[in-house]
Amino acid sequence: MSSPSSQLATLRRMSIYEPFHQISMWGDTFHGDASPNTGSSTIVQVDTRLDNQTEYLSHNSVEPSRSDQEANKPSEKTQRRLAQNREAARKSRLRKKAYVQQLESSRLKLAQLEQELDRARRQGIYTGSTSDGSHFGNINPGIIAFEMEYSHWVEEQNRQIYELHTALQKHITDIELRILVENGLNHYNNLFRMKADAAKADVLSLISGMWRTSTERFFQWIGGFRPSELLNILMPQLEPLTEQQLIDVCNLRQSSQQAEDALQQGIDKLQQSLVQIITEDQLSSGIYQSQMVAAAEKLEALESFVNQADHLRQQTMQQMYRVLTTRQAARALLALGEYFHRLRALSSLWAAQHLESA
Repeated sequence: MSSPSSQLATLRRMSIYEPFHQISMWGDTFHGDASPNTGSSTIVQVDTRLDNQTEYLSHNSVEPSRSDQEANKPSEKTQRRLAQNREAARKSRLRKKAYVQQLESSRLKLAQLEQELDRARRQGIYTGSTSDGSHFGNINPGIIAFEMEYSHWVEEQNRQIYELHTALQKHITDIELRILVENGLNHYNNLFRMKADAAKADVLSLISGMWRTSTERFFQWIGGFRPSELLNILMPQLEPLTEQQLIDVCNLRQSSQQAEDALQQGIDKLQQSLVQIITEDQLSSGIYQSQMVAAAEKLEALESFVNQADHLRQQTMQQMYRVLTTRQAARALLALGEYFHRLRALSSLWAAQHLESA
């Protein structure tokens, strides 16, 4: 039988705190007839219970963390989706940055154009007269605003052409492609709205096409393109077409030609009417002023012809969009944009060549 002092030394070597010895001593004090082994057995039992409780707590604290980790661990499909979302967000940021830079560049170009106009006015460039007796200094502000707005419209069209070209190469979803196509159609609708405002300001300046390049003016019809010619340009770019699509496109082209013929007949009659008014009683000088007033009133009808021609162009594009699939419509808009872009490039090349020869 070991003494209490030897038990205490043993406990200290086992790193057991002294309070356990005090507990055993208190037991001896209150129970004098108890055996000396009572304190030792009590210490062993307490130590065992503490070890079991510590192991139980550590087991319970570890196991939930493992289950939580397994539950919170994303699946491979989720990880791929998150990676795709991050990549899409990165590309969206890049597109937004490029678009903001383009807007800033357009703003600088507009400011530069305004400065050039102001400088030209100060230098007296617009004070001279043209061969028809009109004065450049009297250019309608609505036409000047339209020309500036059209310049930005062309820049935005070039950006959309690039975006469509990239989208068709990357084979994006039809939903994403439909958004680009609808944006392209709305862009042309904005052009028709701009032209309607310009026609109210000065329809003769608008229909002359001076806001366009020389090559574009060569193909111009009542202030824009012929819808039937547009269909002839786009048809080879849309093949293969289904039988029903071919029927619909042919019917659309036929109806467009009929509407074009009706508008052209109206323009021809207007020209004949103007000739009759201007040449009537040329020897009588007393009615000259009234003749010019009557002719000017006749010219007001041009605004209606321009609006009807633009309406025909708009309706033709919308009908084509209904006939074609989303990807075919995207290719059609791309081909149309490339066509106008090449006309402008041809004008630049022509002007550069003749400038060098001069």
